Amino acid sequence: MKKPIVIAIDGTSASGKSTNAKLVAKKLGFVYVDTGAMYRTLAWYCLKNKIDPNDTRSVINACKKWKTSLVCIDNQVRFLVDGYYPEKEIRSAETSAIVPKIASIPKVREWMRKVQRSCTKFGNLVMEGRDIGSTVFPETEFKFFLDAVLEERTRRRQADGITEDLALRDKQDSQRAVAPLIVPLGAMVINTSGQTPEQTSSIILNKIKSHLKNNIPST
Repeated sequence: MKKPIVIAIDGTSASGKSTNAKLVAKKLGFVYVDTGAMYRTLAWYCLKNKIDPNDTRSVINACKKWKTSLVCIDNQVRFLVDGYYPEKEIRSAETSAIVPKIASIPKVREWMRKVQRSCTKFGNLVMEGRDIGSTVFPETEFKFFLDAVLEERTRRRQADGITEDLALRDKQDSQRAVAPLIVPLGAMVINTSGQTPEQTSSIILNKIKSHLKNNIPST
């Protein structure tokens, strides 16, 4: 059986990961996976159950005991808790504020990595996050790292009605002890400043198609 293709799209906050990952997945007919939503779901779960995000042991225990499942709907993977998909709740300011704390816990990242790697059961993937090419699927041949100048990323967040200290988030993500935000080995770095999503996704798609074409065995 042919091994599923995994396209890893990593990058900083508001660099265009989600938008471009969705565009690439749609164009290729691949399954889209938002790994950040998984961490947000755990953060939401902790808030809902009054679990202190600073209490590492309690968060780890919650991660071990909660009842989760993965489903694929319209070529998008959804991470459910007790059969429920908290789509809106995980985007709240309160949830966003504690995500970096939750995501910095080594045992949590270890648990999430197993879940994320299991997504290949749905077929070919376009997976976005902050450690996909470096930690979750380091073996993939398709690695992209998106970034943009801080001012533009801040404007993008504000346009979405979100106020967030992106400089602080960048620092938290890049300095965490486990699976820090780095440019994965062999990744194509794309600065999305001044680019439309269509322009950026076109660069990614051309690179993927070129790689696949050059790796087709000659007959």
